[in-house]
Amino acid sequence: MNYTSTGSQETLFTTTDIKISNMAHPFKSERLLYRAVEPEDEAFFHQIAQDAIGMQNAEARISKPVSKAQTKEFMKHLMEEMLLSVVICLPATEKDAQPTPIGQMHLIALPPHHMHMRHTDIGLDILPEYQRQGYGSEAIRWVLRWAFMSAGMHRIGLAAFEYNHGAVKLYERLGFTREGVMREGIWHEGRFWDEIQFGMLAREWREKYAEQDVAVR
Repeated sequence: MNYTSTGSQETLFTTTDIKISNMAHPFKSERLLYRAVEPEDEAFFHQIAQDAIGMQNAEARISKPVSKAQTKEFMKHLMEEMLLSVVICLPATEKDAQPTPIGQMHLIALPPHHMHMRHTDIGLDILPEYQRQGYGSEAIRWVLRWAFMSAGMHRIGLAAFEYNHGAVKLYERLGFTREGVMREGIWHEGRFWDEIQFGMLAREWREKYAEQDVAVR
């Protein structure tokens, strides 16, 4: 069962609130497929790690070349310690017999003694050649639905660095609320920048997306 918070009370999502097709596939959205991370994906994940600009937009750590050993360790972390980790793929076509991986997305798992808090944070990477085509926003809408409707989350968060204007605009457009700012908490290109924290509650997702079914019918 799935719950949303209204005021101080928890209420069930009902079948009248969410339009769900009997034929809906839980790991598809309009243009994308979502599959598990496999050890065989190491070359793909290392390709993501070589996108230095993307890493600077997503990571607060000092920018350094990423080794294959570090990529392998990151994949192990995704496969074993996350609430959800998926490879984002374009479906197979006549030209490409297999789905084409274009990015990765994950939801951070809380420690066991914090599970009752029912919140998570999103991590997302899209290869540069597939950016600015709406795939990131489509993937986030899919994972919001999965987190609230399948995993029973109450709150979902994510952060953006001040200089990543595209991410800030995207998260606001998707319905996330600015919850706070870590002022000048990020050092990048010779100056300090703010880190902006965004969040969405289950009831807010319901108000914005309840009449939509982002799964492919």
